[in-house]
Amino acid sequence: MSNLLARPVRNAKSMLFVLTASTFSLLTMASPAPAADAPPAWAYPVNPPDFKPAPDDGVPRRVAGSTASYTVTQLRDRFIAPVWHPGEHPPLPEIVAQGRKPDVFACGFCHRADGPGGPENANLAGQPAAYIVQQMNDFKNGLRKTSVAKRNVDLMIALTKPMTDDEIATAAAYFSALKPRAVIKVVESDTVPKTFIMSNHLADAKSGEREPIGTRIIEVPEVLDSFVNRDTHAKFIAYVPPGSVARGEALVKTGGAGKTVQCAVCHGPDLKGVGRIPAIAGRSPSYMARQLYDLKSGARAGASSVLMREVVARLGDDDMVAITAYLASLAP
Repeated sequence: MSNLLARPVRNAKSMLFVLTASTFSLLTMASPAPAADAPPAWAYPVNPPDFKPAPDDGVPRRVAGSTASYTVTQLRDRFIAPVWHPGEHPPLPEIVAQGRKPDVFACGFCHRADGPGGPENANLAGQPAAYIVQQMNDFKNGLRKTSVAKRNVDLMIALTKPMTDDEIATAAAYFSALKPRAVIKVVESDTVPKTFIMSNHLADAKSGEREPIGTRIIEVPEVLDSFVNRDTHAKFIAYVPPGSVARGEALVKTGGAGKTVQCAVCHGPDLKGVGRIPAIAGRSPSYMARQLYDLKSGARAGASSVLMREVVARLGDDDMVAITAYLASLAP
């Protein structure tokens, strides 16, 4: 349900040409380290002010394994949730498939037809329905915000206000009933590809250049065209610092000698959620890092956030990197 504004293109080369032609300069995440109390820039990519989508070239887009096709205009229409693989999920409820004009966009537009979302938003597949309903109400009531403006959370806040309780419950029940899939490959590396910001997420510039990873997670679509076309088969590579998975495992399982709290206490022994508590295994590390930071900063202040205050209070950026790297490496 969050805004993606993706730009479907036929291949990575044409995409880079379009970006250059439209003066959308490549923006790497190699900027100077932010202040200790500032949101980590790698976790909060924001579209540059001159961001402009390329014009529709009139060529229908297709993805592997599907007989469907969509125009660029359709793939950008917030009231359409592309269904590429209809045999892999139940029929979409109206609110998920097309939303309700003029203000409630199709939930499946950004979160995809079977809920995996992407680095810029939540993977809703298999999350408890009660949890999804609570978060939607937190957005609606102004309790869940964002630490960085001009991101898709602002859109979520706006579109939840006109949603009815029945619409929220219907969407929550649909996504909750879906089985989550493994879509993230975690790779420990000292260096990462040069990236640029596209629609509030990072993408590999495919320039062949690399840069030090530092204290960051760089999460990019494995095949950019697949993700841009809203294919539910899209997968992601999350580059993480060497040793971060093992360090994260220790923090998650032991609490790090009082630095945090063992995650299994609330999220269950397999970290796949318990009751109203959400699953955190196998989810986007970029998304999870934002949630940890937003909880710590107070931007996310809904009812369930009270339980997380002690968990995040003493976490630094390096801890959040380690914890989310480990969680992302698990099976969902």
